[in-house]
Amino acid sequence: MGSGLEDRLLELEEHEGGNLRRRIWDETKITWRIAFPSIISRVTSYGIIIVTQSFLGHVSELDLAAFALVQNIFLRFVNGILLGMSSATETLCGQAFGAGHYHMMGIYLQRSWIVDVVTATVMLPVFIFAKPILNLLGQEKDIAEVGGKICLWFIPFVYYFVFSFTIQMYLQAQLKNMIVGWLSTVSFVLHVLLSWIFVTKLGLGIAGAMGALNLSGWLMIVGLFVYIFGGWCPDTWKGFTKAAFVDIFPVIKLSISSGVMLW
Repeated sequence: MGSGLEDRLLELEEHEGGNLRRRIWDETKITWRIAFPSIISRVTSYGIIIVTQSFLGHVSELDLAAFALVQNIFLRFVNGILLGMSSATETLCGQAFGAGHYHMMGIYLQRSWIVDVVTATVMLPVFIFAKPILNLLGQEKDIAEVGGKICLWFIPFVYYFVFSFTIQMYLQAQLKNMIVGWLSTVSFVLHVLLSWIFVTKLGLGIAGAMGALNLSGWLMIVGLFVYIFGGWCPDTWKGFTKAAFVDIFPVIKLSISSGVMLW
C-alpha cells in the first residue's frame, strides 16, 4: 500500500512537471511572438537612420558631422518624448484588450494620434529654428548651416514616429504586431536601395539621403494604415469616431507623464 502511494505521488509529480514545462513553453512562444516583431521594428527603425548617416558620410565629412549632431541632439530629444507618450497607448490598449473592451482600443489609438500629433507639432520650432539654436550653442557656422537644412528634412520623419510608435503599441496589445516586423524589414531594405540610387547613383546628396529616409519610413506607415483600415482588425477598429475627443484629458495626463519619464 505504501509502495502504491509512492508510485501515485511520483505520477503526480511527473504530471505536474510536464504541465509546468508545457506552460513555460507556451508562455515563451507568446512572449517571442510579441517581442520578436518589436525587436525587428526597433532595430530597423534605428537602422535606417544609421544607413542614412553612412551614405552621407560618403558625400562629405561636413554632411556627416551635421547629420550626427542633429540626430543626437534634436532627433533623440523628440524620439524619446514621442516614444514615452506612445507607451500610454500600450497601457490603455492592453487594459482594454484584457477587459474585453475591444472597441475601445481603436478609440484609444485615435486619442493617442491626436495627443502625439499636437505634441510633435509643438516641437517643430526646434527643427525649424535649428540653425540659430546650433549657433547659440557655439557650433561652427558651416555645421550649423548644414544642420539647419537637415532638420527641415527631419520634420516628416517626426510624424512618422507618431504613427509608427502608436500603431505598434496598438497591434502589440492584440498579438498582431507581426505585420510591423514584416513591414519594418521591407522598409529597411527599401531604404538601403533608395539611398544607394539617390545618393550614389544620382548624386543628390542630402536631399537624396533624407528623401530616401522619409519615403521608406512613410511607406511602412501606409502599409500599417492599409492593414488597420482594410479590415484586419475588425474587433478593435470600428472607424474614425468623435468619441476620440471625449475624455481625452486622462490620455493627455498619462501620455505626458510617460513621455517625461522616458525622456
